[in-house]
Order: sequence, then C-alpha cells, then structure tokens
Amino acid sequence: MSEASANAAPFRSLSVKFFRFTSLLVLWIVIVILAYDINQGNFNPSKGLLLCTVVLMVSWAIARFTIKQLIKPIRLLQIGMEEVGRGNLERIKFAKTGDEIEFLGKSFNGMIERLIETQTRLVQQHEELEQKVHERTQALEEAMQKAMEASGAKSEFLANMSHELRTPMNGLLGMIELSLDAPASAEQEEQLETAQRCALSLLALVNDVLDLSKIESGKMALEKISFPLANQLEDTLKGHELKARQKGVLLDWKFAPSMPDEVVGDPLRLRQIVNNLVSNSIKFTDEGAIEVRVAAFKGTDPTKWNVELHVIDTGAGIPQDKIATIFEKFTQADGSISRRYGGTGLGLAITERLVDLHNGSISAESELGLGSKFSVLLEYDVAVAPVVVLAPVETESKGSEGSTSHSKDNAGIVLLVEDNIVNQKVVMAVLKKRGYEIDLASNGEEALVKLEQRSYAVVLMDVQMPVLDGLETTRRMRLEERWKDIPVIAMTAHAMNGDKEKCLAAGMNAYISKPVHSAHLLATIEAYTSRPVKKLTAAPVDDLMKPFLSRANDGLAQLRKSLDNTDLATLEEQVGYLLQAAEAISATGIVECAKRVEIAVAAKNTDDVMHSLLLLEGEIALLNQQAVVTSYHAG
Repeated sequence: MSEASANAAPFRSLSVKFFRFTSLLVLWIVIVILAYDINQGNFNPSKGLLLCTVVLMVSWAIARFTIKQLIKPIRLLQIGMEEVGRGNLERIKFAKTGDEIEFLGKSFNGMIERLIETQTRLVQQHEELEQKVHERTQALEEAMQKAMEASGAKSEFLANMSHELRTPMNGLLGMIELSLDAPASAEQEEQLETAQRCALSLLALVNDVLDLSKIESGKMALEKISFPLANQLEDTLKGHELKARQKGVLLDWKFAPSMPDEVVGDPLRLRQIVNNLVSNSIKFTDEGAIEVRVAAFKGTDPTKWNVELHVIDTGAGIPQDKIATIFEKFTQADGSISRRYGGTGLGLAITERLVDLHNGSISAESELGLGSKFSVLLEYDVAVAPVVVLAPVETESKGSEGSTSHSKDNAGIVLLVEDNIVNQKVVMAVLKKRGYEIDLASNGEEALVKLEQRSYAVVLMDVQMPVLDGLETTRRMRLEERWKDIPVIAMTAHAMNGDKEKCLAAGMNAYISKPVHSAHLLATIEAYTSRPVKKLTAAPVDDLMKPFLSRANDGLAQLRKSLDNTDLATLEEQVGYLLQAAEAISATGIVECAKRVEIAVAAKNTDDVMHSLLLLEGEIALLNQQAVVTSYHAG
C-alpha cells in the first residue's frame, strides 16, 4: 500500500462523523425515555416506534444542514488549496457563508495574492540578474578582448621598437667599426671607442627591455639540462674579477661542501642572475670587498635542490625606505644614483622575474653607507644521470663538405637585399674592404630580378622591406630549382622571441640580428662560400681565441647542414669537436650550449636540436662581438 493510500484510509467525512454523533445522541435520549416508561410500566410500542422514527428524521435533517452549511464550503476550500499546492496560483472559490469559512477563504486568497506578487518579483529579479550576468559577461569578454589586443599591440610595439632601434644602431656601430679600422689619431680613436661603448650600452638596454617583455608575456621558459653547479658559478664569477680589480675591490667566493656536483636546470639563466647581482655590487662598491656565498640543501622534496646564493658588498648601501622599490622596473633607490653610476634599473627587475621562474625568492638587506646583501633562493632538480658526452671528432676540418655547391666563379659575389641606405653603406663598405663584389637590391622584387640576371654565392636578406619582404622572397627562391641551394642569410633588426625561427622556417640558412658586427658577418659568409675571407686588419686577438672562432663559425654551418640532412651521426661528431675546443679556451656559454645539442642529439629530438643550435649560434655571435671589441681596444 502506498503512503498516500495509507494516509487516505482513515479519512472520514465530517458530515458522516456529525451524523453519527447526533444520531447516537438522540438515540440515547430515546433510550432513556423508553427505559423510563418501561420502568414505570407505561411502555407503549407505538410510542417507541414513533420516537425511533423521529430520531432518524432529526439525524437526517441535521446531516443535511451540516453538509450544506459546513461540508460543501470546506470541500470547496479544499479543492482550491489542492490547486494551489500543484502550483496553480489562482484565487480559490469559496461559499459566501458570512462566517469563519468565508473569512478563511478570503485569507487564503490574500495569501495567494501575496505569493503571486512574491513570485512575480522573484521572476523579475531573476531576469534582471540574468541580464546583469549577461551584461557583465559581455563586458568581461570585451575587456578580455581589449586586453588581448593591448597585449598584441604591446608585442607588436616591442617588435617594431626593436627593429627601429636596431636598424640605426646597425649603421652607428658599423660606421664606428669601419672608422676604427681606418688610420686615425690617438684622440680620434679614443673618441670612437667611447662612442662604441655608448652604442653597445644602448644595445644592452634594448636587449634588457626585450628580455623583460619576454618574461612578462610568459614566453620565456627555463631549460632543463644537467650541468655542474660549482663550475658554472665559478666560471661566471671569474668573468667579473678584472672589473673588480680595476676598481680596487676584492671579489671572493665560497661554496659550501654540501654542493652537489650537478643539478638539472637552466645554466644560462643562472649565469644571468649571478651576473646581474655581482655586476650591480661592483658598480656600487668603490672600496672594500664583494663576497659571494653559495650553499645547497634538500627540502621536503628529495627530488629538488634548493640553492642559496648571497652576494655581500661594502658599497654605497640602500636607504631602508627604498629597499622595497629596487626590484621595480626602471627604478633606482635614489634619483642621484643614475646620474652618478648610470643604469636604468632593469637589472634587478629582470633578476627578480628570473628568480620567480625558478620557483625561488630574492630579498635585500642594506644600510646606507655600509653595503648591501642580496639573498637568492633557487630550485633545481636533482641530476639522476650524468651529462651525455660524446666522443670528439678528428681535428681535420670537413669544411669543404659544408660549402655551397655553386661554382667558384661566383664565390666572391654577394647580393645584399636591404632597404635602409645607412645599412647598405655599412655592409657594402665591410664586404668591399674584404674583397667581395656586391650587388644591391632595395626590396624582394628587385632581388628576384637580380637573381635572374646573375649567379650569387650568398644572399644577405633583410626581413622588413617594402614591396616584398625578406621572408616571402626567400620562400619564392626555394620554390625555384635554380635558387633553392643559394645560401640566404637573414640580416635583420627583428630580434624578438620567435623571429629567428620564422626566418629559418622560411628557408633561410642563417640569422644575424642587427646591429651586425663585421667579424660575425664575415665569418657567417665564409661558412657558406667556397672563398675564404681576407683577414681583418684590426689587431689580432688572443692566439687561442682567434682560431677557435674561425673553426666555430665554420662548424656552425656544418652543424646546420647536418641537421638539414637529418644526419644526426655527423652532427654528433661535429658538436663533439666544438665542445672539446670550447672547453680548451674556457668558453663557458658555448660549452653549455654544445652540451644541450649533444643531449638533444642523443634523444634524437630534432626540435630540441634546432633550438639548442640557435642558442649555440647566439653564444658564438656574442664571443665574436667580444673578440672584435677586445681586438680594437688592444690596438
């Protein structure tokens, strides 16, 4: 039996109950009368029958009255309430009896009206809420779209800014370099060297801004390779000894005995963090000492190393109320600092963001006039296996295998595709001085016309040009059988994240970011031509560095060729030789990148090999630049 049936079973109509009650009451009276008559000996059956008939008629009359005056009105109320209970909020019908039943019906209707009003308000509020949610969702979507557009505009602005700054910087540094290469008085040479240092400082600022933009846009990711922690730190710190010694400041470092031999992380970014902190201390310390203390320990996670780095100096110090602002972009602790020491306040801002990428923290303690202490905590993975080191190649060069297959007749002919007049003059002056013959095209369409008319050993291709840009020009070249093997070297001011990959994906063989340095440019051209370049007239650099750079630049071309041919075995041999040579001259950055290539080759991951080769090319380009500057200063 259902619950409803169980609940309905004991139900009895009120009229039935009232009928039974009145019948029993009247019957009791009749029984009392009849009993009394019997007791008195006056019992009359006719009288008894009459009384019973009267009882029945009275009971029936009372029941009819009850049904009409009480039961029907209540039943009417019951039906109306059942409808309300089913959600049909309509006024119920009731009998106008002028008593409590009518009052009860009116009360129910009043309640129903209030329920209807409440429901109407709830529906209205729900609709208004939905409208507000819709409006706010739409506003949020519009704000998100605007934010994305703003982010895109920012990236585009930075790319354009990079291009617009690097293009004149290329002309400026190129002309200074050419002037330094020419005979000049001691005073003129000093002035040119000062201008060159200023231009290089400006270029470093541009690089810092772009680095910061990469971090803030989330496009900078840390590498995960195994490297020797103590060796990396020591090599980095040794690079600052000369600058500290020139200022009469002692630079010392101490590593805790608990330091692991190797950790897994990004050694290039570690070097950047240490460089920023130590160079900052050297800048603001005129006497005394700078001490670097490093320790490593494991926390709750046994797969992680926590590396703690402290840089303590006896320099100018920082006011207490300014410490909280030193990690902000373009902020100095004191406005006079930038006038006295120079700088833009980007170094510590970039350092803090690099530390964040390491799941770490950075803090500063200082007292004005008594020096500063910077503390950094970085997280690295535990090295579970040694770095893969492959056997070096034979010392014999395989340069002839990587040279272009073009005839030697065109070995000295270069097509320069560049729309900027200053850059045209710089590159043409550098190449002509080295014995090259140069044809000039101001855009991609002119370049294709030139290619129809003559054979070239190499094409130097700008990217951003009117009419037809460098990327599309290169794509069209690669579609032509006669041009598909001509080396194309991107020579562009586009130096944002991904620009290099775009150039290589379009079919270019190499990438040189502006400002272009003559040594790097010539070495790159030499790697793709069968004609060796004449030696630089500048003073010679270190006896070990110069032959290494020559072989390294040539080796880059071989590595790229092997990768293009998916010849990982040959690439493995070539990078092994480069690694061995880089270790011999303590070229730390090149060693790290070469090891990255080795690991990627061992894993047979061509994407990682490509990325690691790009990093390696950047390190070799940086070493080329430093060698040229050192050469001129030595002269």
